[in-house]
Amino acid sequence: MAKEDEKKEAGEWREFFWNPRTHELLGRTASSWGLILLFYLVFYTFLAGMFCLTMYIMLLTLDDYKPTWQDRLATPGLMIRPKGDNMEILYDVKNTESWDKYVQTLDSFLAPYNNSQQMLNNDACAPDKHYVQDDSGPVRNVPKRSCQFNRTMLGDCDGFTDRTYGYGDGKPCILIKLNRVIGMLPGKDGQSPYVTCGAKKEDSEFLGDVVYFPPNGTFNLMYYPYYGKRAQVNYSQPLVAVKFLNLTQNADINVECKINSNTIREFSDRDKFAGRVSFKLRINSPD
Repeated sequence: MAKEDEKKEAGEWREFFWNPRTHELLGRTASSWGLILLFYLVFYTFLAGMFCLTMYIMLLTLDDYKPTWQDRLATPGLMIRPKGDNMEILYDVKNTESWDKYVQTLDSFLAPYNNSQQMLNNDACAPDKHYVQDDSGPVRNVPKRSCQFNRTMLGDCDGFTDRTYGYGDGKPCILIKLNRVIGMLPGKDGQSPYVTCGAKKEDSEFLGDVVYFPPNGTFNLMYYPYYGKRAQVNYSQPLVAVKFLNLTQNADINVECKINSNTIREFSDRDKFAGRVSFKLRINSPD
């Protein structure tokens, strides 16, 4: 009986897969399978067409040169170079290897700012006013020109006056840049935004004197507005160099630098990089 039941079950499965009497495959005739396949072909073709149409309409709303929405960038961020691990600049004055990595980082970062390179690629602009390059109606004014930011504007922190950027004698230079935001005008009425740096309250006695390059730590208005990487291929982001002249050695010093501008007034407590940047300095030296 068991063998007969197995044969019967096997026969039923074979008949379900292909029934020679009704010419059905998996329980459906050829015409039934044809109608199902035709339905899914039309259905998925329609879905693909809807997807392509939606993408096409969305792409029509995008600008190749400017983001459609920039409402989340009300306050630009600040960043430093070198930034070290975890925003910490730690080294031993007597140990050249401990600070040579910072020197190499600055050398590489400042290479595009060499005066010869800037004179070749960018314009000598009139300072203290925005370098506006409007389009002519629907005709785009591209590529747009950029203003020179010469490396020598960084004074004692340009890498020429002192090849070690002050790290060799315990007076390190930190470069600060304001993050790029297309169309942003950080400053008006001839007042350029500027950077100020100070120690956190508990470390204020360890910071000592600070000097800025260019003078007063300004980001001159002539470097704004920024039109985007595609429109301004040779744009050189302005920098501010901060030189710490007499840091207390063998002490952790938490420093905060912030942007000051008559067009940037609000700073988010949720974003520590919005309009400011914090980092730690520690210079070790034998007693």
